[in-house]
Amino acid sequence: MWNSVRSQVAGYIKAHHLLSADRMHLVALSGGPDSVALMLVMKSLNYRIEAVHCNFHLRGDESDRDEQFVKELCVREQVPLHLIHFDTIEYATLHHVSIEMAARELRYRYFAQLTEDIDAETVCVAHHRDDAVETLLMNLMRGAGIHGLTGIRPRNGHIARPLLCLSHNDILQALEAIGQTYVIDSTNLETDVLRNKIRLQLIPLLEQMTPSVSRNIARTSLYISEAEKVYDAYFRNLGLHDADRIPVSSLLESPSPLCMLHEWLAPLGFNRTQISEILDAAFSQQSGREFSSSSHILVLDRQSLIVAPDEPPVKPVVIPESGLYRIGESVSLRVSLLDTPSEISRDPSVCTVDASKVRFPLTLRTMQTGDRFVPFGMKGSKLLSDFLTDRKLSLLDKRRQLVLSDANGLIFWVLGIRVADPCRITTSTTSILKIEMQK
Repeated sequence: MWNSVRSQVAGYIKAHHLLSADRMHLVALSGGPDSVALMLVMKSLNYRIEAVHCNFHLRGDESDRDEQFVKELCVREQVPLHLIHFDTIEYATLHHVSIEMAARELRYRYFAQLTEDIDAETVCVAHHRDDAVETLLMNLMRGAGIHGLTGIRPRNGHIARPLLCLSHNDILQALEAIGQTYVIDSTNLETDVLRNKIRLQLIPLLEQMTPSVSRNIARTSLYISEAEKVYDAYFRNLGLHDADRIPVSSLLESPSPLCMLHEWLAPLGFNRTQISEILDAAFSQQSGREFSSSSHILVLDRQSLIVAPDEPPVKPVVIPESGLYRIGESVSLRVSLLDTPSEISRDPSVCTVDASKVRFPLTLRTMQTGDRFVPFGMKGSKLLSDFLTDRKLSLLDKRRQLVLSDANGLIFWVLGIRVADPCRITTSTTSILKIEMQK
């Protein structure tokens, strides 16, 4: 049995290109049967390994027993051991997370640092096929999508899982065949944790109906993993993750509008309920509807869905005289008075107006409801909102549009778009106010 397990693991590592033969690999060694088997198999396959054990001090004497067992095993097998102690309860309290999450964060943070310190290629953990099945069932119960139904990946970054080809029973039989002992974590036998309930109650019940249920579920997970590759490639080719807008027509013509929205918006913090509501709004053409996540805002504007970071509006900035003014983190305005007349600027980032028709102090602000503006080339005023609508600006763009007004409240520049006609440069202009928007 031991040779069969060893051969299966070797083939699995090769098939998935998990480990380099000439690199160092860490083995996460808890002392349980799975991690013990992992270390012994990797050693027998002649990989360069060192073990790492985390004592979370959560099970009293049992935690110390595990540590002592691991020490003795590594001495016997002549495998270098890295040992670390954590005050897991204090960490969970300080960071307001569960004990389980605290242990996970502490463990993987330490693994990442140790991997870098000793120049190891991977940290090998002892997840097996049953763990993958349990994860899939947990995600299925929680209503996961395609990405949650692929079980556990053979490798994720520097974390490698060489035992996913084996069941827990395979591992126990292999250890028994060579007379290798191990320790048991008593919390794995408690049924107050969802994973343990699945392991100890649900899967045995399913096995009564279909003895090969775990193997069948694992096979289904593999099929879903292959389908996931096609799914991801399709949406990657659409360039969704870089898009700030999607035409409603493109959305509705896609093979699955709901999947398309999910892949676009879920990474931006929109939840499943919101995504369904957004799709309903698109179907019924509810122009003007808005939706917000913790970081972004989405609006259905005419025939497009537009998304942008939900940033606070620019606070009004008073400009008392010429000079350089910083606006936000990446934009500045350079305000200059020129005595020598020059040509009217055609650059949308530069405003040139008759200085005698603009009074300081100037105010930079976002546009407001009711703002009126006389665009260059027109004689009568127009609602700024209508002017921007005519220029096909979206609701989000209009909401963030900056304007410059003078001491009399006259809007003389819609930044990056148009200057006001009453302030235009004429043949009688003797001085020019020049304002340059710099990024």
